[in-house]
Amino acid sequence: MSSSPWMNPRVHRERRGAAGLARVTCAAIGGLACTATGLTAQDWSTVTASRQLSGEREVHVHVEYGAGVLDVRPGEPGTLYRMELRYDQDLMEPRTHYEDGILEIGMDRVGRGIRMGSRDGSGRLDLELSPEVALLLDLEFGAARADLDLGGLAIRELHVETGASDTRIEVSMPNPAQLELAVFEAGAANLVATGLGNLNAERIRLEAKAGKATLDFGGEWQRDADVDLALDLGAVELRFPRGLGVQLVVDALLTSVDAQEMFRRGDSYFSPDWDSAETRLTMEIDAHIGAVDVVWTP
Repeated sequence: MSSSPWMNPRVHRERRGAAGLARVTCAAIGGLACTATGLTAQDWSTVTASRQLSGEREVHVHVEYGAGVLDVRPGEPGTLYRMELRYDQDLMEPRTHYEDGILEIGMDRVGRGIRMGSRDGSGRLDLELSPEVALLLDLEFGAARADLDLGGLAIRELHVETGASDTRIEVSMPNPAQLELAVFEAGAANLVATGLGNLNAERIRLEAKAGKATLDFGGEWQRDADVDLALDLGAVELRFPRGLGVQLVVDALLTSVDAQEMFRRGDSYFSPDWDSAETRLTMEIDAHIGAVDVVWTP
């Protein structure tokens, strides 16, 4: 499929004749419902887009979002995706495109300068994704507040990259698809990730720099997993459920490690039930100037 320009004629006429109202464009694809609404005074606009399922078995989703609030969650049955984006039209222009199983959502800068807030609030992107198709999910966001609910989504690939953000990731339900690699890269961020055991991931890679991270590995573990954790100038709290066999292989420089209830063999820390555990997690930690704390949960 290919995209084509679209604009509501009534809105366009009103904006041409009224000061303080600006032009909004939205890319519309065949089968895509799309609307745009302009807001006065602060030049904020809202774009909504959605698409129904039409036989897709796998979709690659790539999202780039700069500043504001990002909310991602499972959508309704029969809907491939639904998006609502609120943005400052004087500075940014939305970019939304779907074709051949690839969904791209982003923002292009069209103005100069940075608007430091307004009476109408900040920008926001709400995105709902279908739990009925396999997803290759790539999320990149900067100075945003992000709330990602991935529970129940069939994720085959996952890459989450954050900048100076406050990010919460919840995997509340098991992933029905096998996930080979999940990657989380956090800059100067406060990252909280819960239910990582529900990812059904063979391997997880986490990078945290100059921030604080809480990583909860609770959930329904379906197989053994390897985790690579790189920590620079930050602190991480590792929360493990009792019954999960855990090995920590630590290479630390100027980093404190509080591995409570674990015993040490050489450079590794082991949970007391490592030898008898049905499911095991092996984590390699490369830490520089930070702190690693282990907490056991029921």
